[in-house]
Amino acid sequence: MRDLGVGFGYLLKGQRWVGRHGRVYGFGLLPGLIALVLYAAALVALAVWGEDAVSWATPFADHWTSPWRGLFRGFLTAVLFALGLLLAVLTFTAVTLLIGQPFYENLSEKVDEDVSPDDTAPRSGLPLWRELWISARDSLRVLVRAALWGVLLFALGFLPFVGQTAVPVIGFFVTGFFLTEELTAVALQRRGVDLRARLALLRSRKSLVWGFGTPLGLAFLVPFVAVFLMPGAVAGATLLARDLLGEESAAEEDAEDEQRVTS
Repeated sequence: MRDLGVGFGYLLKGQRWVGRHGRVYGFGLLPGLIALVLYAAALVALAVWGEDAVSWATPFADHWTSPWRGLFRGFLTAVLFALGLLLAVLTFTAVTLLIGQPFYENLSEKVDEDVSPDDTAPRSGLPLWRELWISARDSLRVLVRAALWGVLLFALGFLPFVGQTAVPVIGFFVTGFFLTEELTAVALQRRGVDLRARLALLRSRKSLVWGFGTPLGLAFLVPFVAVFLMPGAVAGATLLARDLLGEESAAEEDAEDEQRVTS
């Protein structure tokens, strides 16, 4: 249970860090704003033409009597929009990180330099096009995993009582896990940690991951919030990545020195 609080603490520390570095925060908003416009356009299109798409996909219902045809297609339209919204939440981080790779790489490096005892930050040494390729490839692989979870949870949602109580809660924890994976990938990829190793690291500290990612996933459901939280989320994920790898920070060393003096 302690790790839940620690994970949430990293989320808050990340927001405080960007709050103290206004210029970095300002540049970090740009990718989120671009992604928000793209997603908003896609969701509006889904809302406007979703019913037409459902009607086209269900020609067998054309001869059904009223009100069953309208109820059936209305239900499918609502499900289609809900799935689109869930997919938007799950993929927003990945798309924003891909758009803003140079911005967030720079932000994450500055966090590392700021908290590192020797004021240095790990660097991958790879050219930008290679980093973009690795990021896009890994994001697609994570998206497939998230989509499989989404389909499973959607199916379980039809179960009486369980589908209306336990399944939404599980869904938020799953979303939090994959959000954290995408965000920590910025710092861990610079350290040469591949996707398989990243997932193993995150699974070894699930409570820490849920404490960070689940509140963030809930916050991302509020329009525009994701854009303003993204820079701080990247900063907090960098701090979390250092914890997962057991890297010390300057603050931790200072605390240890004080403890030695007082003991």
